This record gives sequence, structure tokens and C-alpha cells, in this order.
Amino acid sequence: MGNSTIDWNSLGFSYIKTDYRYVSHWKDGQWDQGHLTEDNRLAISEASTALHYGQQCFEGLKAYRCKDGSINLFRPDQNAKRMQRSCERLLAPLVSEEKFIDACRQVILANEHFIPPYGTGGALYLRPFLIGVGDNMGVNSAPEFIFSVFCIPVGNYFKNGLSPSNFVVSEYDRAAPQGTGAAKVGGNYAASLLPGVQAKKRNFSDCIYLDPLTHTKIEEVGTANFFGITRDNQFVTPVSPSILPSITKYSLLHVAKERLGLEAIEGDIYIDQLDRFKEAGACGTAVVIAPIGGIQYGEQFHVFHSETEVGPVTRKLYQELTGIQFGDVEAPEGWIIKIA
Repeated sequence: MGNSTIDWNSLGFSYIKTDYRYVSHWKDGQWDQGHLTEDNRLAISEASTALHYGQQCFEGLKAYRCKDGSINLFRPDQNAKRMQRSCERLLAPLVSEEKFIDACRQVILANEHFIPPYGTGGALYLRPFLIGVGDNMGVNSAPEFIFSVFCIPVGNYFKNGLSPSNFVVSEYDRAAPQGTGAAKVGGNYAASLLPGVQAKKRNFSDCIYLDPLTHTKIEEVGTANFFGITRDNQFVTPVSPSILPSITKYSLLHVAKERLGLEAIEGDIYIDQLDRFKEAGACGTAVVIAPIGGIQYGEQFHVFHSETEVGPVTRKLYQELTGIQFGDVEAPEGWIIKIA
């Protein structure tokens, strides 16, 4: 699919085959140099641990076209570090920060014409992933691994863009206590498919997951992190060993405190104490910020700022963060790597 056929203003979050992707193999204790390829298919052993035992992890980050034509890559060092933590949890070989960022750079430059133009709100989404492969039947770490990065142009993750959506509290758990909730592994997302579909059948955007130990505290919103703005202007986001440490969330914690003057807190958010929040939202690389209009919990439906209008603090957070990403607002030191 050529970029000439893309309607930049109507992009969603769907797969589009771009021209090149990066592939590197780990064997005999080391990674090869890696290379770009036009082939978007992988040939792996039927006995690969990624297929049978879930030994795989992935990342997500974006590159942005700036007003002056340059390209910003947002905080790739943090994605590289998070992938390393996922690999440690899975007994997989680490991908160095240098190799990770270089692979992203190669993919961006090779597919530069797929970056949505400045002003459309779109970006080039990068999906680095690592899988265990090779002939293996025992429940142990794979003899070989593949690290790859591909990209797609994307628009808004939620069809309504920056407008409030409603969510429902799920009876399912996203992750187990002391499990892999803090690692970005596919199994966490597989577990979310059924409750996500059930939520959409009830006309909600997705689920709210509570903590797996007590089912009293909010942990995540579908595949994103949760945040709330209290009536006394605190920016609060949940804290738990089961939550994926979102790079967007930590960026918003910094922006809330340093740019908006809010008190930024990682703490418990009890599902029966939603009245303390005047605004709420979901945040992550894909969604950036998705304002939450209301949450259904059992028979109760709690509305925050509005079901139709974005709250003023949420809007300021969104404008500041996207301004940094697109190069319109000065970024904190180290947040942006210029690709071209």
C-alpha cells in the first residue's frame, strides 16, 4: 500500500503494510547486526516458545512530523529500558538501548513517507517486539530469539478522538498478583480480549480493571493507564506492581507537576471514592489521552466532568504533551531524539 492512497485525516489504528521493517536474530549467545527487509512475514519453528509458552514481549512508541519538516522520536530510551525489564522477567536476552534506538531510527528513515503530515494529528507508530524461537519442547527459555521493529501510520486510537468515552468495571482480572502485569507481554493483552468485547457489546469503550488482590482499587483502563484530577488539583494515577509502567503516564506526571503546577501523585484510587475526582482519563502511547466521561460500577454510573465535553485540565495536559511530541512546545531535556 503506497502512501498516496492514505487519507491522512481518517487514519485510525489499523495495520498498514509499510515498506521496510528491521529484523535481528539472537543465537549462540549474541545478537547479529540486524537488517532491513521488505518481507513482513516471519518463518519460525513450530516448536517456538513464543507460540507455546508465551515467551515474547513488545513495545510501542511514535515518531512525529514537526512543523519544520523534521522528525521527533519520543522518549525511545524509556521504551528500550522497559523492554529490557520485560526480557528479564521472561528470561530472554536483552536488547541494548543503542541497538533498540538504532533499529527504530532505521525503520523511521526507511518509511519516512508514511509519517502523517504535520497538522493531521497522526504519527508513525513503531512496534518493536521480541519472540523466542527455535526447536524447543521443554518449558524453558528458547535457544534462539528474534527482535524486530515495524511501523504503521496511525491516527486516533479511539474513534471519537479527544472526546469523553464511558467505561465499565470488569469482573475479570487483567493480571495476577506478582505476575507479569508490569511487563509488556502478549499474555496480558490476550486476557483482556474477552472482557473488552463484553464491554463493547454494552456500548462502553472498554473495561476498567481493579486490583487482583482486593478488587477495590482501579489499576488499568483497557490497555491504558488511568489518571484522575481531584477537586483540589492533584493529578493522581494508580500505583501497583501489576500495572504496566506507561511512558505516557510518567510523562504526564512530569507535565502535570512542572508545567501545570498540579500535585502529581502515584497512589491508590478506590473504586468507591470516585467523587474525589472532577476529571479522569486513560493514557498510553496509542491513545495519548482518552478522556473518561463516566464509569459504570455495578448498578452505579459515575460521571466526571461531562459525558460530552473534555475537562479543562485534561485538555491542557493533552495540548502540552502533544505539543512536546510534535515540536511545538519545548521538551524536557532528553525527551526527544531528532531523526531527521
